Amino acid sequence: MQEKLERRSFIFTLALVTIAFALMLQPFFIAIFWACAVALIFYPLYVYLCNRFPKWPNLCALLTLILCIVVVVIPVLLVASSFISEVANLYQNVQSGKVNLGAKVEEVRAAFPGINAALERVGMNFDGLKESLLGGLMSIGSLIAKNALALGQNTLNFFVSLGLMLYLTFFLIRDGSSLVDLLIRALPLGDEREKLLLAKFAEVTRATIKGNLVVAVTQGTLGGIIFWVLGLPAPLLWGVVMTVLSLLPAVGAAIIWFPAALYLYATGDVIKATVLMLYGVLVISLVDNILRPILVGRDTKLPDYMVLFSTVGGLMLFGISGFAIGPLLAALFMAFWQIFMREFLGDTGTLSPPQTAQLPEVEANAGVSDRDG
Repeated sequence: MQEKLERRSFIFTLALVTIAFALMLQPFFIAIFWACAVALIFYPLYVYLCNRFPKWPNLCALLTLILCIVVVVIPVLLVASSFISEVANLYQNVQSGKVNLGAKVEEVRAAFPGINAALERVGMNFDGLKESLLGGLMSIGSLIAKNALALGQNTLNFFVSLGLMLYLTFFLIRDGSSLVDLLIRALPLGDEREKLLLAKFAEVTRATIKGNLVVAVTQGTLGGIIFWVLGLPAPLLWGVVMTVLSLLPAVGAAIIWFPAALYLYATGDVIKATVLMLYGVLVISLVDNILRPILVGRDTKLPDYMVLFSTVGGLMLFGISGFAIGPLLAALFMAFWQIFMREFLGDTGTLSPPQTAQLPEVEANAGVSDRDG
């Protein structure tokens, strides 16, 4: 009895200390997540350098971190600063009346008179739709502008988080393998299950960031370039917006370039509109079909509806970092339930529909370590 009491008291105290420690680290969760993600992506480079210079692991980790800063951090900071400036200027121009969104919508209405009849057939009114659209755009613009200005005003906090992230990334790159082994020994989930879940974590993180983000950045960059070539306003702003929308499989960058092409048709600029339409269909839209299978792989791809809901939910819950955290949580959710179905219910099926992500095949009684008895 005394031994059971001591054991339960220790487990209870351990849980309390762990919860307190997690709450203490809560302000740094985003920085910790990105440190883990960056370390996962750049770890193969560290392994390559260590194979070449096995006696200098610290130098190899430092070189890997420097390359990460040059390739990722500095370009992101430059684009972010320009994006904040353009968002603030555009929002101020709309607020002051220099940019009249209502007049631009009326130009589209005049150029396509069939819009009214089409909307009336489905029981909608163009004027009401215009008011709702403009109100939504103003709300979104206000939200983006306020967040952008808040980010600019909290520059110190941002750089502190960035510094902590890079500092932690160095140690995760250098000691990542030993930390994973320690985590597997410490967690009481069963060694095989832990290895499977950690492998899924690494797989989805790499796929989401290395694959989906590269595809999204490529589509956004191509969209921003064509906007700049055609002389459309705020190409950097719309390029960043197309990058974010490209993360959503059911939306994509077309929600920006297609209405822009329609507006150019409405204003009589047929050549620019045709160029933008052909470029969007033949270049921007094809990037996803060409690059995603190469960078992500069909076997790691979540169902499109799961990607959509998890990405939007992640963005709403975690901010911009949600585009990676959301799909990761969705993948871990599916992995946990599939392990439960296989090991506890004897169901060898999958939670995913055909031609979507599946966990590696395991036996119904696999994943139970010696600790599980």
